[in-house]
Amino acid sequence: MDEVRYRPIGYLRTPFRDLAQMPIQPTGETSAAGTAEILPEFAEGLKDLGGFSHVILIYHLHEARRASLSVKPFLDSESRGVFATRAPTRPNPIGLSVVELRSVEGTILHLANLDMLDGTPLLDIKPYVPEFDRPVRVRIGWLEKVKREVRTTTSDDRFA
Repeated sequence: MDEVRYRPIGYLRTPFRDLAQMPIQPTGETSAAGTAEILPEFAEGLKDLGGFSHVILIYHLHEARRASLSVKPFLDSESRGVFATRAPTRPNPIGLSVVELRSVEGTILHLANLDMLDGTPLLDIKPYVPEFDRPVRVRIGWLEKVKREVRTTTSDDRFA
């Protein structure tokens, strides 16, 4: 199997220094404002980004120390397949969040609704476009019965 390598385009700055009490999704009530500090060599790629209200951040879950194919996710006490969850203990620890883009100042993106640890390596940014990214009909499996709890649930040490 070929090895795949990525290098960060920048780093996320958030108020979350450890997993305890960190929001589990950007829609959580404890989500926070912060910034993405983009490395200077990628500055040209930020052109025209300021016209978007939201962006998709793809990042490396740098504190994920193990992988597991079966997990007890937040919002549930039953074991689930990791690919049916947003748990960080994945074979490839890649995170994805849709966040609010408040402004772009040079190589600094001012963001809201962050749900990741401070210092998280940022791999990519994509503009969020509802007509591209929001399906008309969806099923959300086991999460249907707990979806309202996502706003008030915070992280604990289950994935530390």
